[in-house]
Amino acid sequence: MDINTLSILIPAYNEEKTIHLILDKVKAVQLIHNIKKEVIIVNDCSSDDTKGAVERYMQANPELPISYYEHEVNKGKGAALHTGIKEAKGDLLVIQDADLEYDPEEFNYLLKPICNDFADVVYGSRFIGGHPHRILFYWHSIGNKFLTRMSNMFTNLNLTDMETCYKMFRIDIIQGLSLKEQRFGFEPEVTAKISRIKNVRIYEVGISYYGRTYEEGKKIGWKDGFRALWCIAKYGLFKAK
Repeated sequence: MDINTLSILIPAYNEEKTIHLILDKVKAVQLIHNIKKEVIIVNDCSSDDTKGAVERYMQANPELPISYYEHEVNKGKGAALHTGIKEAKGDLLVIQDADLEYDPEEFNYLLKPICNDFADVVYGSRFIGGHPHRILFYWHSIGNKFLTRMSNMFTNLNLTDMETCYKMFRIDIIQGLSLKEQRFGFEPEVTAKISRIKNVRIYEVGISYYGRTYEEGKKIGWKDGFRALWCIAKYGLFKAK
């Protein structure tokens, strides 16, 4: 397939303080094969001035194509991703959190298997390769690996990091899915539904991870872990549509 544009989907909730920094990184990265960028920001009804921060950035950086959308009520990260996926117009789509945990400079790692026609979907794993990885929460990492193993059992995949933010898809594949999870259940749901596509080619590449503490703004908690486990059973074991 010809790849001209990468849609970079950024769900945002109360990221007034950091969103300009991640947009600077997105703006600075030079994509391989002169692939163009389309940035899609979905503000999930932030209670801070995320909207103002994005509008000021758009005015100051007109050369970076940014489409801005917002929810009138807070619906969750998954719902923000649904909105952005629907509006994307690129040939590929990648998910980028609005914080600084993932480095857009590494988009090219994910692009290479697709551009070389090996892959249709690429996950960026925080647990493989020789890339920087901030040392934070032991039990969080154990939970992450447990969820990935459970997901693999029902999808018959051998991923090392199902919960990663960095997922890149051919646009026809991701827009062809019927996605329902409104919050952090997006990860196991999309993984299960991708795994059932006939002849889909899924790859995994190592990426860096600059994790945040809860004081620094990390939002996912233990309740989201239980929801993810339920979604693994719902979409993996029971194959819910």
